Amino acid sequence: MSQMPRQAALPKCPSCAEPVESGDLFCGACGYDLSVVPAPPQDHPTLTMTGSAAADDGAAWPEPGPAGSDTPSAAHLPTDLPGTDSGDTPLPGHESGAERSPGSGVRFDRPDEPDEYPLQAPDPRLTAAPAEPAQLCVACRTGRVDSDGYCENCGHAQPRERDHVERESGPVAAVSDRGLRHHRNEDAFAVGHTTLPDGTPAAVAIVCDGVSSATRPDDASLAASQAAGDTLLAALPRGTHPQAAMHEAIVAASQAVNALAEEPATAREHAPHQNAPACTIVGAVVTSGLLVVGWVGDSRVYWVPTDRTAPPARLTEDDSWAAQMVAAGLMSEAEAYADERAHAITGWLGADAYELEPHTAAFKPDRPGAVVVCTDGLWNYAETAEEMSEVIPADAAARPLHGARVLVGHALDGGGHDNVTVAVLPFPAPPQGAGSA
Repeated sequence: MSQMPRQAALPKCPSCAEPVESGDLFCGACGYDLSVVPAPPQDHPTLTMTGSAAADDGAAWPEPGPAGSDTPSAAHLPTDLPGTDSGDTPLPGHESGAERSPGSGVRFDRPDEPDEYPLQAPDPRLTAAPAEPAQLCVACRTGRVDSDGYCENCGHAQPRERDHVERESGPVAAVSDRGLRHHRNEDAFAVGHTTLPDGTPAAVAIVCDGVSSATRPDDASLAASQAAGDTLLAALPRGTHPQAAMHEAIVAASQAVNALAEEPATAREHAPHQNAPACTIVGAVVTSGLLVVGWVGDSRVYWVPTDRTAPPARLTEDDSWAAQMVAAGLMSEAEAYADERAHAITGWLGADAYELEPHTAAFKPDRPGAVVVCTDGLWNYAETAEEMSEVIPADAAARPLHGARVLVGHALDGGGHDNVTVAVLPFPAPPQGAGSA
């Protein structure tokens, strides 16, 4: 027969907690009616103890029913109570005026989402530096240049920093170029201007030519030019006579080149065939009414007056095999310089030099003009003073940088077989601060 559903017996009496048997209708200890289904305990959610703050937040707590009333309190969902997140922002569903479906925590007035969300600005400390643009080959204009200075496409070696150098300093300017045949520029120069103790302006130019058959000729010329230039610019303001200052500058240059040969003995043992770094040197100092030159080797100084009707002059004598043949009367100048041994130098700066013999000379030109200080990379294409006078621009004294560029261009047009370096100084020197036009 059919039976009414009956609650399963409890393992313990809900009243006295005594064990009961399956199928018992009453507790054997206290007589509790086990067929009565106990009411589920009322849920009491855990709330933060905010005291009056809860009232301030607008929490509508239900009023307790009358004492002894059997009427159960109205049920409230957690979503009925307002709340905020950790940033004091109202939680969804509790904003003022928000509409909710009855008995649900789901909002139907959700605002439209924007098409784009604002992004936080990147931390500048974490922003990577922009990559440098790849250097393109100067030959093919398409290949990328690798860290060794060669094009990855055509293999062409890229110009080095010293391949072409131009510089102005007050009234003096200089240009140096690698030329068309050499793989590097072994020339170097230094230019500058200063004042004598009486306020008279002075211009300085030093040009050095590295000896290609020696070790590190480019380092030798650079060290010599810097040492000589620094010595002149330090000695002249102290009142040292320009000719004595030039002598000191050449000695300082020689010591700088000699220092390059000071290497560990083990290096000499591994490369006994290498000789010491070496170079030639030539320089000029122009002050008011005085022109001083100094040299060791075969680089030269030329004087070219602004008035081209006056004769130009070469102011230095080469330390070379050809010059010795001419001085001894064994050959004419044309014959000597036509010989393949003509450019074999008999004097240079370096630890392997026989003996340092600086040459200095002082001149007092009676008219304005331009002083040309150069290596044999130029005078091979304008050997005599007359040829140099024809090549140099007429306004070289007013525009020395332009004049130096023209002279270098003349050598390159002639074939550029050697490095070429030219410095141009105007005479008389203009007042200090007046640069090239």
